[in-house]
Amino acid sequence: MTIRYEANPPKILPDVDTNESIKKFIDKIKIISKKCDAIHLTENVLGFQRVSPIKVGKIIKQEIPDLSITVSLRVRDKSEKEILEFVEKCISIGFSGILILMGDPSQSGKEDSGQIPSSTAKRLKQQGFDSKIEIYLSISNKPNFSKIGKKVDASPKGFMTQVIQNVEQVQNLSDNLKGFSIIPILLFPSLKNEKSAAFLNIDWIKHSQRFDEFVKEIHEITGDILITSPSDFGGLNEYLEKSNN
Repeated sequence: MTIRYEANPPKILPDVDTNESIKKFIDKIKIISKKCDAIHLTENVLGFQRVSPIKVGKIIKQEIPDLSITVSLRVRDKSEKEILEFVEKCISIGFSGILILMGDPSQSGKEDSGQIPSSTAKRLKQQGFDSKIEIYLSISNKPNFSKIGKKVDASPKGFMTQVIQNVEQVQNLSDNLKGFSIIPILLFPSLKNEKSAAFLNIDWIKHSQRFDEFVKEIHEITGDILITSPSDFGGLNEYLEKSNN
């Protein structure tokens, strides 16, 4: 059973000591890495400037060498050269995979570069990078399969989903994307994550009543899941600890 934890590196804020924020972040990863199989580092979620996943990932790899790490790569605000440098750094650090996505618009007003995730994945494969690191693309939890031809043609290792709302969505993805790894993203249901649940139109109370069963049913289909808990580290850590006992 592969359970990944989605970790958002700390925001870079004017009145906050970034080095202290990094230390606290690494300490959390040390705690939760004992209860999960891998972590996924995001990059500038919602377009806010955050510490680079490359920077924190390098520290994590030094501290916990055996921990498998995947990382998000935003192409919206990167040139082809910057994308290449990012990928090469990921490989040199020892990351296991890269999720290539468009990313949210930059909050700083940085212009779009015109890079497209599917084209980027295809180009990296043509350059042989898929033999050194796994390449993933993002996918909707209920895609129109007749309109994702470019993503399929890019032949990534697999797809990481939007937050899943029910088992049927995962089964549908698995049935229609045979030959690809599917990594469904699940939101940990708790009061602290209520705003995220509301944004995603998820009834967190109802969801929490059968979350353990939900996790097992989805894992039976894909063998791999990614759990996100943006506002409740403690709750998810406790859940994973109980699951391991």
